[in-house]
Amino acid sequence: MSLGACAAALLAAVAGSGVAAAPATADTSLRFLRDGREVKRLDLAALEAACAAETVRIDDPYYERPKSFRAFPLAQVLALGFGEVRPAAGESWFFRARDGYVKPASPARIAEGGAYLAFADVTAGDGAAAGWEPIDRARVDPGPYYLVWVRPHQRDVHRYPWPYQLTAIEIAAFADEYPHTIPPGAAVDGPAGAGFAIFRDECISCHAINGEGGTVGPDLNVPQSIVEYRPVEQIKAYIRDPASFRYSAMPAHPHLSDAQLDALIAYFRAMRGAKHDPGRRS
Repeated sequence: MSLGACAAALLAAVAGSGVAAAPATADTSLRFLRDGREVKRLDLAALEAACAAETVRIDDPYYERPKSFRAFPLAQVLALGFGEVRPAAGESWFFRARDGYVKPASPARIAEGGAYLAFADVTAGDGAAAGWEPIDRARVDPGPYYLVWVRPHQRDVHRYPWPYQLTAIEIAAFADEYPHTIPPGAAVDGPAGAGFAIFRDECISCHAINGEGGTVGPDLNVPQSIVEYRPVEQIKAYIRDPASFRYSAMPAHPHLSDAQLDALIAYFRAMRGAKHDPGRRS
């Protein structure tokens, strides 16, 4: 058995025991970026010195039961990291995780309040010293930070960002961050435009189009579009209930209507004719 296999087996054993996993890294740095440029970097000690930590209790959508965390109000964290700078018109917040997951969120969504940056899992034991209870189906360590929401309606992980393993927060214009994901010439209220909006809100955190987006899942447009090698009805069925095909980290999307799935297909078809492949070898 390789060293990697041994480590994986040990992690599985720990996860299966229900004991909090040891932190994946001692690095508690949180980076704050503007248009790809780092403007500040803070560790847990700096955050604790400047922000008011609270114990928050939530009905956690990933653990699927009540959990308690030590956490900072996100508004305080953002003020510390960015000062008076806030997203301008056309800009978004981007929450970046260690594994390549990137979740964009509108300024209006974050301005609602109710968001906290968790740094210790109280339920797992004696705060940070006990580590974090492994999270989600992958049973990974969610540290150093986990973005949680305390209001009941904010439990929806499709509408609200709930990234764990959070390592960076960025302000950027979506069109600058992911220019090659936007369907050229598509009307905002047309099928491809509607599909793009769904992809932006539901999919881009894990999947890329034309090399732009999350890296947890595969790119859906290059070198081949998903509509070039998968039947349309299979694509829609997989999006709605991936576990009926195979066990993976892909979440189910039972809330998407038939019309919304059709719009996603229209977006994929539009992007099939607008490929930009940064990884292609000439």
